[in-house]
Amino acid sequence: MRLSLHPQVLTKRADFMRASSALRASTPGFTLQARPRAEGEAEGVRVGFTCSKKVGNAVARNRAKRRLREVARSILTSEGRAGWDYVLIGRPQVTAALPFAQLLSDLSRALARVHRAP
Repeated sequence: MRLSLHPQVLTKRADFMRASSALRASTPGFTLQARPRAEGEAEGVRVGFTCSKKVGNAVARNRAKRRLREVARSILTSEGRAGWDYVLIGRPQVTAALPFAQLLSDLSRALARVHRAP
């Protein structure tokens, strides 16, 4: 199923907190948190991004988040599932430094892991 070009972005802390207690898959470049939403919640794919101060100063955090946004835009449009929330968490000195192709393959593998979890 093909989804819209841009998944809806999570902005509320409560959505991030619900995702943090759900499924999780770690990769070398980032951590993915994912949760299926309950009936009656928002439609489509929703995604959030976070980078703590451990990632670096504001410039480093913004660069890491830009890369995560582009990875999510590229992969979630084809591999994301409607009715799911995804949160990508950047890693210190890695998210901004890894080759972009590796970040793409990391997200594909992480999605496969969380979608097959019971």
